[in-house]
Amino acid sequence: MKRRLRREMKEQLNAMSPQLAAAKSGAASRLLIAQEEFRQAGAVMLYLALPGEADPAHVALAAWQQGKTVLTPRIDLDRHRIIAVEIRSLESELVVNRYGIAEPTYGPPWPAADIDLVIVPALAYDRRGGRLGRGGGYYDRFLVSPGVHAVTCGFAFQEQVVDELPVQAHDKRVTMLVTDKEVLRFSRMKQ
Repeated sequence: MKRRLRREMKEQLNAMSPQLAAAKSGAASRLLIAQEEFRQAGAVMLYLALPGEADPAHVALAAWQQGKTVLTPRIDLDRHRIIAVEIRSLESELVVNRYGIAEPTYGPPWPAADIDLVIVPALAYDRRGGRLGRGGGYYDRFLVSPGVHAVTCGFAFQEQVVDELPVQAHDKRVTMLVTDKEVLRFSRMKQ
């Protein structure tokens, strides 16, 4: 079922025009920037969007303007995990990895315990905080790492929200979801 849902969601996202995706990403960014969870965060980890994904680039720009630390994942292929690394630009010192995702070329790992907000990508979210990732499990493993206590925020287009997803025990739910249309909050206890 997850495979079918991934395929359907990828098709839906690929059908969206770049102009519409940019407008929706901007709307979702404005909603997230207005939230208390963002305002209080000193260190924000976000992803560098793939084509067709909701793009949190405006969130990064707002974070820098407010003096926040901006982090992004770098994949550690040997350990099959992601590491949070500080970035200071969305254009330089990045390389595209084997999955087609931009990541920092260098930088020391940022302590997971010092991250206040993690903006999590997914192909789909449900209305209980469940998420359907791309299947690698990188974020699920990162979010259950020792020391991670950050608010986890799904970031998506409204079209990516479904009533319910097939969630397994190892799937890590987000504590909030921001789309271009709404903000949803979920209990941290529903993991």
